[in-house]
Amino acid sequence: MKWLDNTALTIVIIGALNWLLVGIFRFDLVAYIFGNLSWLSRIIYTLVGLCGLYLISLFGRINSISES
Repeated sequence: MKWLDNTALTIVIIGALNWLLVGIFRFDLVAYIFGNLSWLSRIIYTLVGLCGLYLISLFGRINSISES
């Protein structure tokens, strides 16, 4: 399970860096590399979103570890 947490966290961090580029420079790196809303870029955006949703469970696991 730890590898999934690390993988999801890495993907979400990459997604966050992409949003940082969009916010500061109006430059979408995913769209630049894979095309503007091509099927591949949509898969990447979906993976980032799913990983973000998965990491919500990390809050519950952190709380249960700190309470032990």
